[in-house]
Amino acid sequence: MTELLPEPVVDVRNASVALGGRGVLHDVSLRLGTGEVVTLLGANGSGKSTLVRAMVGLAPLTGGTVSLFGTPLPRFREWNRLGYLPQRITAASGVPATVREVVAAGRLSGRGLLARFGPTDHAAVDDALDLVGMREHAGQGVGRLSGGQQQRVLIARALAGRPDLLVLDEPMSGVDQESQEAFAAALQRMVAEGTSVLLVLHEPGQLAPMIDRSVVLGEGRVVYVGTSPPASDAHRDADHDFLPPPTGGFGLSSSPLGAPVRP
Repeated sequence: MTELLPEPVVDVRNASVALGGRGVLHDVSLRLGTGEVVTLLGANGSGKSTLVRAMVGLAPLTGGTVSLFGTPLPRFREWNRLGYLPQRITAASGVPATVREVVAAGRLSGRGLLARFGPTDHAAVDDALDLVGMREHAGQGVGRLSGGQQQRVLIARALAGRPDLLVLDEPMSGVDQESQEAFAAALQRMVAEGTSVLLVLHEPGQLAPMIDRSVVLGEGRVVYVGTSPPASDAHRDADHDFLPPPTGGFGLSSSPLGAPVRP
């Protein structure tokens, strides 16, 4: 009797994306299961950010499909289940806001403008601030924080919604050692509670022990899939051994799901 695999949290099949008339992604497939941590690695311009943007509906597909939690992306409406941190944004803006106000915005996704902000919301904001070590700065204006502290605030905003899926694009960029440690601890707790995580990283660093699968993109295609992060030079060198995902697991490939990847 064939064992049925659980419904994937993310199911990207044969995705292609063109921007400005130029192909950026080519026939990429991704499946991410509940509680899994998958990293996307690769050189600048390899398509990492485009892939996650396509996954959350911010970059239109020219081919293939995306489903979240079993629902095709065009019909998906449960955005409160997703925490997304784009690349290279800042918590500061032209409108003065405190750390708490920015993080509280993470509780508003998918809710009406007149929704009440109740005790559960306040507790979730406090918890997110504690997770990234920013509770003591809750009343401070975000414009007065360091770059690393602002990044921690944005991570807390993504965590505040208590999402089932976290998609974080270069969350460690410009973050100091203390902030990296706070983020790693927060992520570990979220994963232990069943949150699925897709991370775009430059290097796995101290997150390596919690990573279930590492994927390297090159020129819009998958050039490596492995159960452990590749050596640092693997980001640039496609001439190495390719590892298939574990049997029965959720993998990422440019070939049929679950098959070894070859250039």
